[in-house]
Amino acid sequence: MKAALLLAFLLAVSSAAEDKRVVVISHRGEHLRHVENTLSAFQAAIDAGADYFECDVRTTSNGRLVLMHDGTVDRTTNGKGRVSALNFAQIRALDAGGNRVPTFEEALNLAKGRIGVYVDNKQTKPAALVAAIEQAGMGAHVLIYASPSEARQIQALQPAWKMMPEADNAKQLQQLIDALHLQVAAFDDSDFNVATIAVARHAGIDIYVDRLGAQDNEASWQSALDAGATGIQTDHPAELVRYLRARGLHR
Repeated sequence: MKAALLLAFLLAVSSAAEDKRVVVISHRGEHLRHVENTLSAFQAAIDAGADYFECDVRTTSNGRLVLMHDGTVDRTTNGKGRVSALNFAQIRALDAGGNRVPTFEEALNLAKGRIGVYVDNKQTKPAALVAAIEQAGMGAHVLIYASPSEARQIQALQPAWKMMPEADNAKQLQQLIDALHLQVAAFDDSDFNVATIAVARHAGIDIYVDRLGAQDNEASWQSALDAGATGIQTDHPAELVRYLRARGLHR
């Protein structure tokens, strides 16, 4: 009887610990030491112990899905021009700091079985985005950051997938929760406030907040956790993982 009670207690403690785990999202991969949105940056995020890497998906002129934050290739490659005006062969020929510009499919395949993918839907057709994720078998392992209208289109094709629109404000977030049956919402500095956080906590959804730039430090991470964040997007994934693990908040 005592053994059974002890086992029940240990299981309860283990479950509570699981509930306290905080998700680490590596912004554009680990891009401080690697070129952002490249396979090397994503591999470094995996090596750092992150739970997701974030990637920005755009469409070439001939319909291929590639990863690029900006609307042009100018900043991160040796080329010039808008992603939407260049074909896949032209983009593939560019040098992104010793890397090729990856396809979305390559990123999904790298991630499979190793890390989740936070998809920032910059410029795609929802059906094409869904098809790529389905083909990779990654539907249960993606978060899709998209506008409310894009989220509705994607959800119409795959109702169980996690849509993650921007919270914006308390009223908007409640409408999104009701319309999209959200499991998670994205927050940045502008909407990570008491009223909007309260809506998310009342609904029992995850709160994933950006802590980037000047806010990407231990004091800011802790203030986010204290306010109810259950996930943090960072430019310093290894450091955040270490910080959370030291406090029993990460695997």
